[in-house]
Amino acid sequence: MVTAGGTREPIDPVRYLGNRSSGKMGHAIAVAAADRGAQVRLITTVTAPDDERIATVKVDTAAEMNTAVRAALPGAMLLVMAAAVADYRVAEVAAKKMKKRDALTLDLVPTVDILRSLAGDPLGESVLVVGFAAETDNIEENAVRKLAEKRLDLVVLNDVSRADIGLGSHDNEVRVFDSGGLVAHLEKRAKPLVASALLDLIEKRLS
Repeated sequence: MVTAGGTREPIDPVRYLGNRSSGKMGHAIAVAAADRGAQVRLITTVTAPDDERIATVKVDTAAEMNTAVRAALPGAMLLVMAAAVADYRVAEVAAKKMKKRDALTLDLVPTVDILRSLAGDPLGESVLVVGFAAETDNIEENAVRKLAEKRLDLVVLNDVSRADIGLGSHDNEVRVFDSGGLVAHLEKRAKPLVASALLDLIEKRLS
């Protein structure tokens, strides 16, 4: 199971809180897994690859992604959480389009933390869980903290302060950590090649 894209948390019928995630990394992982013969379920917020081997679930919000992930967990061996899930949503979505004004204050509340909610949950006990950490500062420290706090098997660190990799780019460069420290540094290359190298690491864990 792979998640991809940035969630969209509605403000009113036409506006939303979102981020710049294109879904390319998650989609590349889904395709690479299908190439290896895996049964793949892709949960994505953006247009999915045209690949009949991949079962696709389209979602918009963090809550919808959480529901889709939990529905697909029974029987799954692997969850790669490549999606950029919004940290906040508005407390109350406006029923009508909000008119422009001089200033606007939104009351934000946390979205569901999908990975944290799986920690210790029997549904996730038999699943290898890989998370992504998109960071701009203290990047290794923050990624390792996420690994520990959310009880991940692996965390993939993305330095999104760089314009040449990460969000929206065709290329990526990542560092992969487990509880013992750095597992691998996958140097800059096209996202499908990063996906393939990442799956090489994951397959060793699954076997």
